[in-house]
Amino acid sequence: MSGKVALVTGAGTGIGRATSLALAASGYTVVLAGRRVQQLDATAHLAGVAQTLVVPSDVSREESVDALFHETEKKFGRLDLLFNNAGTGTPPKPFDELSLAEWSHTVGVNLTGAFLCARAAFRLMKSQTPRGGRIINNGSISAHAPRPMSAPYTATKHAITGLTRALSLDGRAFDIACGQIDIGNAATEMTARIAQGAMQADGSIRPEPTMNANDVAQAVVYMAGLPLTANVQFLTVMATQMPFIGRG
Repeated sequence: MSGKVALVTGAGTGIGRATSLALAASGYTVVLAGRRVQQLDATAHLAGVAQTLVVPSDVSREESVDALFHETEKKFGRLDLLFNNAGTGTPPKPFDELSLAEWSHTVGVNLTGAFLCARAAFRLMKSQTPRGGRIINNGSISAHAPRPMSAPYTATKHAITGLTRALSLDGRAFDIACGQIDIGNAATEMTARIAQGAMQADGSIRPEPTMNANDVAQAVVYMAGLPLTANVQFLTVMATQMPFIGRG
């Protein structure tokens, strides 16, 4: 993988950090994007400063995404991999109590952010020499089945599947491959409550098994490492004993 450039959004913590470290260890130079510069700097320190470029960014803002990809192209001249990982959610609450602000914030980060980053990556990959690259979208188990009281998050993750399919189709002519990784119960800050107790479909609260975020990172590295003539379209990686198969 030596000489290849990857960009990871949400690289400061959790799956983003674990994947950034795994990509750097595989020989990628990694552009670390996220809102919190201290966390990004910590990821860069763990990965090796020579292997990384920190670019503080807010994926929900067009001008911030444009600046991120401009800096990437200016520094490296190309992009081989985008891991569209940044995401957020809302606290569980009844659907009719959701505010428009909560809905809009989740859609802005999870869906609009993924669109903006994919669009910028597509433009660069289409025009660079050698042409092409790979986009991997972070879906979720929720792209298949929702948790109770999670409408904004679930809706965006279903939409990510549509975005993945559209990018796969539109990218064929330009050697741009797109796949999606659907993750269930990786142990991160965002999912810490799951190990303590998560709401089930029957309304009960029960703790659920989790898996190491490094296992997710290795799955992304595998997807990224394929030649552009092959593509993992969809991959699900989950804690083996989590209540997903048969959920509800």
